Amino acid sequence: MTAVLLTGHGGIEMLQYRTDVPVPRPEPGEVLIQVAAAGINNTDINTRIGWYSKAVTAETGKGGAVGFDTVDKVDATWSGTALEFPRIQGADVCGRIVEAGEGVPRERIGERVLVRNMLRTPVEYRPFECWTFGSECDGGFAQFAVAPSRDTYAVHSDWSDAELAAVPCAYSTAEGMLHRAAVGPERVLVTGASGGVGLAAVQLAKRRGATVIAVCSAAKAADVKAQGADRTIDRGADLVGVLGAGSLDVVIDLVGGSQVPRLLELLRPGGRYAIAGAIGGPLAEIDLRTLYLKDLSLFGCTFQEDEVFENLIGYIERGEVRPVVSRTYPLADIARAQEDFLGKKHPGKLVLIPPAAHD
Repeated sequence: MTAVLLTGHGGIEMLQYRTDVPVPRPEPGEVLIQVAAAGINNTDINTRIGWYSKAVTAETGKGGAVGFDTVDKVDATWSGTALEFPRIQGADVCGRIVEAGEGVPRERIGERVLVRNMLRTPVEYRPFECWTFGSECDGGFAQFAVAPSRDTYAVHSDWSDAELAAVPCAYSTAEGMLHRAAVGPERVLVTGASGGVGLAAVQLAKRRGATVIAVCSAAKAADVKAQGADRTIDRGADLVGVLGAGSLDVVIDLVGGSQVPRLLELLRPGGRYAIAGAIGGPLAEIDLRTLYLKDLSLFGCTFQEDEVFENLIGYIERGEVRPVVSRTYPLADIARAQEDFLGKKHPGKLVLIPPAAHD
């Protein structure tokens, strides 16, 4: 089959487009999926460049195209276990089941499906453990992929394959943050609001009745408002000066970096701060007095409760959200797609389309 192999940590040159990769076979409890579309996410970049290693202290963009020299391969993954190469990346998969492993009902063959990107089956559903599809196991940058049947969800929707492929990672990340922070009809700030996760967070927070203030570039403000933001603020602005200290109930942070102390100042006493990304840099210096004197709650968000992805399927089927797909690319153009992703040229999601299986 055709697939993109990640051959090691490093720059975009570590991605090899191949046409001679064996088609995987489903083990007991697994399904074989013919991939129709696969979204691009920050985690694909971060995993490739080894950004999860504690040896890296710079923001993603510093090494997104060329990698880092300081990576410790031992801890350069979500799980903290060294990545096995070659690896087929791709956390987002939309496709159809074409084969069922032992123990999986044959009736599943033909289902149009999404794969839960934070796999629970390989860790036997232990709390706060998961495998990332395309990191701890092969993912969707290929014509075919295998996944646990229990983590593969049938979806009934008239959306395009590219739209469905834009959901798993971005929307489950956003919904997981909102779920963990118990967001309701409150004042919520979303950083990095023009990206895939950011736009998802805007939509999903609005779905919960929140008043959403979105931080993004001025060039993308109209796009973000179109997805439900009540107000946008330029990402270079002094947020405390614009909004006022103690003016927010919740911060949904996808950027991290040096702005974190100011974000905590924005929260009211008893406010909540949730973070699931740090493209602005993994290190931040906070004043612990702000944290404890204001009784703030901080949530690091990777693991997702099982209902998060199940709820997303319902939102899709009821038409309660819809992703923004700015551009699709042939799988062979993955290098150009990742360069565009790193350049933040487009709002929402970029999606790869593999060649048809008979090509």
